[in-house]
Amino acid sequence: MNQDNLIEVRDLAVEFVVGEQCQRVVHSVSFDIKRGETLALVGESGSGKSVTAHSILRLLPYPLARHPSGTIHYAGKNLLTLDEKPLRQIRGNRIAMIFQEPMTSLNPLHCIEKQINEVLGLHKGLTGKAATRRTLELLELVGIPEPHKRLKALPHELSGGQRQRVMIAMALANEPELLIADEPTTALDVTVQLKILELLKELQARLGMALLLISHDLNLVRRIAHRVCVMQRGCIVEQAPCEELFRAPQHPYTQELLAAEPSGGPVDHLPGAPLLEVNDLRVWFPIKKGFLRRTVDYVKAVDGIHFSLPQGQTLGIVGESGSGKSTLGLAILRLIASQGGIRFEGQALDGLTQQQVRPLRREMQVVFQDPFGSLSPRMCVSEIVGEGLRIHKIGTAAEQEKAIIEALVEVGLDPQTRHRYPHEFSGGQRQRIAIARALVLKPRLILLDEPTSALDRTVQRQVVELLRSLQRKYNLTYLFISHDLAVVKALSHQLMVVKQGQVVEQGEAQAIFAAPQHPYTRQLLEAAFLVPAS
Repeated sequence: MNQDNLIEVRDLAVEFVVGEQCQRVVHSVSFDIKRGETLALVGESGSGKSVTAHSILRLLPYPLARHPSGTIHYAGKNLLTLDEKPLRQIRGNRIAMIFQEPMTSLNPLHCIEKQINEVLGLHKGLTGKAATRRTLELLELVGIPEPHKRLKALPHELSGGQRQRVMIAMALANEPELLIADEPTTALDVTVQLKILELLKELQARLGMALLLISHDLNLVRRIAHRVCVMQRGCIVEQAPCEELFRAPQHPYTQELLAAEPSGGPVDHLPGAPLLEVNDLRVWFPIKKGFLRRTVDYVKAVDGIHFSLPQGQTLGIVGESGSGKSTLGLAILRLIASQGGIRFEGQALDGLTQQQVRPLRREMQVVFQDPFGSLSPRMCVSEIVGEGLRIHKIGTAAEQEKAIIEALVEVGLDPQTRHRYPHEFSGGQRQRIAIARALVLKPRLILLDEPTSALDRTVQRQVVELLRSLQRKYNLTYLFISHDLAVVKALSHQLMVVKQGQVVEQGEAQAIFAAPQHPYTRQLLEAAFLVPAS
């Protein structure tokens, strides 16, 4: 084993066995991780990145998973054949891991102090006040504000960024030599992503540890990695120093990944009459306290927002989590109570009852963030897409079937698959089903709430191109809510930047992206790598 290498992976293969069937998902993968360096594994979902990384600590679902070949050497030992007891001494101690979704990785029933103390007690034998002091040091190290006030907090009481910092604190508790970070910023806002990225770089420099980063976010990889391994269908197709790979990618798949960043601008549009007008819209949630539950204050989720959106245009609504973006969209569609004026095609919606609004709902549709969560697992695709037709009693059964087939063809899906169920489709295909469900009613306005956040870049690009072509063909109007500013830039005619329920900057999207005026807007664009850092 080379003295410079901390980990040496040679000819690694992984198979999953279900019944009598055996599927190989990783094929003869070899790479090294040097001491103190950052190695990134990149590729689309299903490329084998996480399976490869989890193999280092043998965290795969054994015995359903097996390693038919290969070695993983660390400190002179082959981790694939190491007995369970010495392997437990390495897990979380010398090699630690940050998982993709902190909310599901943290125990919802235990406070933060207890969860970090457990790691310290298991590997360091620290208990009581000594463990609490070390926990406070770790929370301070990862940038948790006022850590002494967070010790007794449960995971749901923390923001997404704070939960991820707690996961990092747990992983660093024993000062590991290698930290494996599996998509550590996927569900976070761009500003929080940047902070987590800078934190990992700072901690790596301070502790001298190596970092194995698993990601499909190439902007993030470019900022932090020393070397990059590109994976496709379980194989490493290219391996090179980071700058060299981004400057001159050799493999066609690497070139495809680098070219997958959403590009271009919104569809050409001639000015027209306003389709949607919003005036002084407010959504205030009361804060009640005391035995009588009196209202003592309000959470101003949406506070005095105005805009006018012509038919055929896209309004991009951006801001961090908790800024009020989704609440604004739901209020406009009258899915939650609000105050202020909402006019659709000149008709006031704010004074209508839910029963009066219902006939207008076929004109105003929505596509949600998580297609797997918004599609019923008990309904086949044909039933999901045709549900709106049945509710609004549009056409005969034969006409409905024809409309369903046409909608599936429009979004690029084979209509022969309409009798299958959501779990049988990929994430991008499920999002196309959700778009078809909205499109089948021939709406004028579609609210798109983070429709590409959970998708790979190549799939995101396909969805962006689909949304453009549909807008061009049917003169659709979009409300596009997202924290992915590259996608917003590719689709939006107008841009609204929201912070704490209020608009801080608003206007023509192209002008704002070229010269942001408000410091918060500039902060978002810098974090998204869309303008140079000041």
